Amino acid sequence: MNLPLSVLDLMPIPSGSTPAQAVENTLDLARHADAQGFTRYWLAEHHNMSSLASSAPELMVGVVARATTRIRVGSGGVMLPNHAPLKVAENFRTLEALAPGRIDLGIGRAPGTDGLTAMALRRSAEGTDDLPGQLAQVEAFAGVGAFPDGHPFGRVTAAPDEVPLPPIWLLGSSDYSARLAAAQGRGFAFAYHFSADAAPVAMSAYREGFRPSATLGAPHAILTVSVVCAETDAEAEKLAVSQDLAFLNLRLGRRARYPSVEEARAYPYSEAERVALASYRATQVIGSPARVRARLTALARQFAADEVMVSTMVHDHAARVRSYALVAEAFGLGG
Repeated sequence: MNLPLSVLDLMPIPSGSTPAQAVENTLDLARHADAQGFTRYWLAEHHNMSSLASSAPELMVGVVARATTRIRVGSGGVMLPNHAPLKVAENFRTLEALAPGRIDLGIGRAPGTDGLTAMALRRSAEGTDDLPGQLAQVEAFAGVGAFPDGHPFGRVTAAPDEVPLPPIWLLGSSDYSARLAAAQGRGFAFAYHFSADAAPVAMSAYREGFRPSATLGAPHAILTVSVVCAETDAEAEKLAVSQDLAFLNLRLGRRARYPSVEEARAYPYSEAERVALASYRATQVIGSPARVRARLTALARQFAADEVMVSTMVHDHAARVRSYALVAEAFGLGG
């Protein structure tokens, strides 16, 4: 199976390291992904988290685009309710001018954080749940479509003008964004790595409901999967224990850097925590290159995914880079 592979980077900050090093790690990983033949490199948006440095994907997209030459670079994604549509259009027109033809605008509707932080971002106690309306504004400000006659924003254009808006992808962990992406003829990326149970309905709804648009003639679905790959199954399992404690820290609201293997092994897991981790682990792809290839291929076929986006979260940066390299080799990606 000739399966395109991409990268989702949450920019982990390993314990014992710094946010500045996390940024450098992202640039290093992006250069490797560019050389190894991955299709895209997307940066996530998360806020108020000590373990991740991914609070400003619109900034990191530009930095990564400058550090690479071939790979598409985008947001995975911009959480649109947190941002003014005009500013999103301006940011991504600027990025498109920086790296013409290599930018993706991935958009989600979740806050990417807790409720209090979302309120601080939005300056309101009320969430914004009009994704279609916000999307229409992003495009109208960029000259894709238009505001209704007489609308005051009709005189506002996202600068720089005469720069195309990058392709918009909708991200989701349920069937809401899947159905919207299908109805509007957009690409769709599903978060299997934290919402596996919703994948069958969402992926089917997208493909079955897709209507061709001026920008996309056929459905294109990306399945995002958590992967840890090493030379042997045992080594991959060893590296993956960091994910276990990171998952629990997030679930329990603990502020901590991304844990090491030693920290994860030393943690006294309760029986209830072990049960939760067993369910979490069932959605992860962990193992040798052959095992990872077989599992990712099976998932792509099961959900009719056109592309798989790999999210690898381990403590050691060199092991993370190596994991992606082994996946690229297993699928015969070419630089």
